[in-house]
Amino acid sequence: MKQECSDCGVGFNCSSDQENKTCWCIAFPAIMPAEFEQNCRCPSCLAKAMADKIELAIQTQTLDEMLALARQYRGQTGLLEHVDYTIEAPDYVFSKWYHLKRGSCCGNGCRNCPY
Repeated sequence: MKQECSDCGVGFNCSSDQENKTCWCIAFPAIMPAEFEQNCRCPSCLAKAMADKIELAIQTQTLDEMLALARQYRGQTGLLEHVDYTIEAPDYVFSKWYHLKRGSCCGNGCRNCPY
């Protein structure tokens, strides 16, 4: 179904299934409440909003709480721009969320290491 993003106005395809309560956005971490009655955001705007919510959660919750939340997403395939990484041409910069999903520090002195 064709939708218009409630944030930026761009058109995008929404694959929501009201009956089964599923959508493409299910790949995003369960940080924000989702309700089918709310206005949809395009993938890019939703990812940016998610990144903001994750950053707030990291600031207000303990490392153990965030690790428990992130653990659910360790097996997730594919990375989400703005959630797992940003691009600072030509480099990919992994987010704190990405590192939390890894579950431990790699010892490389990463900019966004939460450990």
